[in-house]
Amino acid sequence: MTAYIARRLLMGLVVLVLVTLFVFLIMRLLPGDPLMLFVGQNELGTLTPEQLIELKHEYGLDKPLFTQYILWVGGIFRGNLGYSIFNNESVTRMVKERLPITFHLGVISLIISAVLGITFGVICALKRGRWQDTLFTVLANMGITLPGFWVGILLIYVFSLKLGWLPTYGYTSPFIDIVTSTRQIIMPVFCLTLFGIASLTRQTRSSMLEVIRQDYIRTAWAKGLRERLIIVRHTIKNALIPVVTTIGMHVSLVFGGAVLIETIFNIPGMGRLMRDAVFTHDYQVVQGGVLIIALVIVLTNIAVDISYGWLDPRIRYS
Repeated sequence: MTAYIARRLLMGLVVLVLVTLFVFLIMRLLPGDPLMLFVGQNELGTLTPEQLIELKHEYGLDKPLFTQYILWVGGIFRGNLGYSIFNNESVTRMVKERLPITFHLGVISLIISAVLGITFGVICALKRGRWQDTLFTVLANMGITLPGFWVGILLIYVFSLKLGWLPTYGYTSPFIDIVTSTRQIIMPVFCLTLFGIASLTRQTRSSMLEVIRQDYIRTAWAKGLRERLIIVRHTIKNALIPVVTTIGMHVSLVFGGAVLIETIFNIPGMGRLMRDAVFTHDYQVVQGGVLIIALVIVLTNIAVDISYGWLDPRIRYS
């Protein structure tokens, strides 16, 4: 197990290096100069060429690309993700302020997606061909096809503008006001969980039906074991491997979907930070944000791989 974890961590490190190199080069291949955008946005068009050269030197943009990359990677090991041109602020500090907000929404949505998706999938498998199976299957198919941003706009129109039950936008920390925070995250979390619940319901149903047909399940029934014991101990646990894989993949979808959802609901999380940074060519912010998201996804995939051995003792890490 230790050797396997070490190999997976090494592979994850290689992935992170490739991600940093890829995003570093892509941002610099985009048309436009971040300093010129910054000058135009702040109406500093009277700057002389000498002053522009001085600004480039200040932000390290006058150095060769290889040198810029090495300096940035070296700063990462010191906990320094760079300095934002447009916000005139440390990227590390910006990420520390925004990341907990995205984590708050993401963790809640993942928990709700896992609990409801697995529950609905189990019900569909046990009630195959009945009205419960038909109902949840139809709802799951709808959940997969409905775009999250469109659902968000619809929710704002119905529950905020028409009924006035929920606030239209904003975010409040639960440590400040838990009631306001809960009311504000209901619609964003629903949009983030919609696809997850639907996909997990379909995956759980498929896995459960496959396991139920196995010989050892028939043997358990023939031995007269109770239905709940058979389902919990023998069926669900063995059907969870593809489900756990789907949950791990859903982590990346939550972070990806956060860009649209946080924009629609005006939530100051990582998604909005990344969107604004891309539009303004704020290199350091994009690089730091992508690195943090990639790190979360890599660690999640490692945790998913390790969980396989607990779910199925026949799996050996060799």
